[in-house]
Amino acid sequence: MQSRRQKRLFSIILVIGLMAGAVGAMLYALSQNINLFYTPGQLVSGTGPNKVKPEVGQRLRLGGMVVPGTVQRDDTSLRVRFDLTDDSGEIATIEYDGILPDLFREGQGIVAQGILKAPTLLVASEVLAKHDEEYMPPEVAEAVKGIRHVPPSQWQQNSQQNPPQNNSSSAGNYGG
Repeated sequence: MQSRRQKRLFSIILVIGLMAGAVGAMLYALSQNINLFYTPGQLVSGTGPNKVKPEVGQRLRLGGMVVPGTVQRDDTSLRVRFDLTDDSGEIATIEYDGILPDLFREGQGIVAQGILKAPTLLVASEVLAKHDEEYMPPEVAEAVKGIRHVPPSQWQQNSQQNPPQNNSSSAGNYGG
């Protein structure tokens, strides 16, 4: 026959064991849904003091600016492939099969969510573009600090303020 203390101790150990099991199960379930944010520079060189890189097969979000001239569309499907960059100059490639947001364009800040298939290749399940020409998600803004971004609302103003320069010796001579 068990004493009262032994029953109480057994009950406490059982409750602690069940709680530890429940916490472990929750952490395991959550680890499957964690999406970490990276920039192309962090993807290539790693993050933190140990320069930890994401593993191939990991689910993550990748943000940066779409490199002009890199958007390749498949003629027979919705598949598109393009490159992203940040202030580090590193480039990561995104493959996406679906309809891109209306605001997606070259030189635009985007965030792509998907699975890393190679060290610099993300197969995206979702592509998000910023919602107007002035807004940029804080994570992307921090990542692309060094890249000069001219909002579309200022494109016309900049071309008028900075007309093309003619370097020939007759630049000031309009008489023919």
